[in-house]
Amino acid sequence: MIEIKHLTKIFRDASGEVVALRDASAVIEDGDIFGIIGMSGAGKSTLLRCLCLLEEPTEGEVLLDGQSLSSLKGEARRAAHRQMGVVFQGYNLLMQKTVAENVAFPLKLERRYDKAAVAARVAELLELVGLADKAASYPSQLSGGQKQRVAIARALAARPRVLLCDEPTSALDPLTTRAMLRLLKDINAKLGVTIVIITHELAVVRSICNRVTVIDASRFVETGDVYEVFNNPRSEITRMLLGGVLADEQGEREGAQNG
Repeated sequence: MIEIKHLTKIFRDASGEVVALRDASAVIEDGDIFGIIGMSGAGKSTLLRCLCLLEEPTEGEVLLDGQSLSSLKGEARRAAHRQMGVVFQGYNLLMQKTVAENVAFPLKLERRYDKAAVAARVAELLELVGLADKAASYPSQLSGGQKQRVAIARALAARPRVLLCDEPTSALDPLTTRAMLRLLKDINAKLGVTIVIITHELAVVRSICNRVTVIDASRFVETGDVYEVFNNPRSEITRMLLGGVLADEQGEREGAQNG
């Protein structure tokens, strides 16, 4: 279980302070597909960086199974970091390495696995994400959806308990988006991995997540079951996001009828 407790993150420079997160609290249960939704600049990516130990909170804490991540040092911190697989926005693949080499990269960094174990794990993951035939390809030879699948396989390489996905569908077309969400749901079901999805797309949360936090202007404005939050929105930003999706859906229905 992940507990976000009164998390605040303030960035300071010569021009002053920027509050990226303010007093944010939520609980993510084991096995959840948990959505964090908000507009650009709301604080979503800063939250993800705090969850995976790339940023230290200014105040508050993130707990994994009751242990504060900020309190961990040395090997204990590295072990906790391995529990968090991250799929970054923009894929972040190594362009000069093959698909198989990209997936193997985090395992080779750890130096705890022999070549046979690495090869077996890479083959297993490429089969899982549907890219068994692309092991020798390079990222430049892949579509956006295929690159995202490689990024997911790489994030799963060290068998994390949590998969953090930063805008995993923002660069994908609708058909590829649906396939990507099916893949994430399948990974959640097969591996029992807790998935946290950072997104500005309400339709993504509504189609795959069981719980959601809505973030606006650096604050968590509501958290709960997806059905309850979206059917009984309490915040203005949630109502605005819902209005945009409903308008899009109405336009699609009218287009289909006219076509």
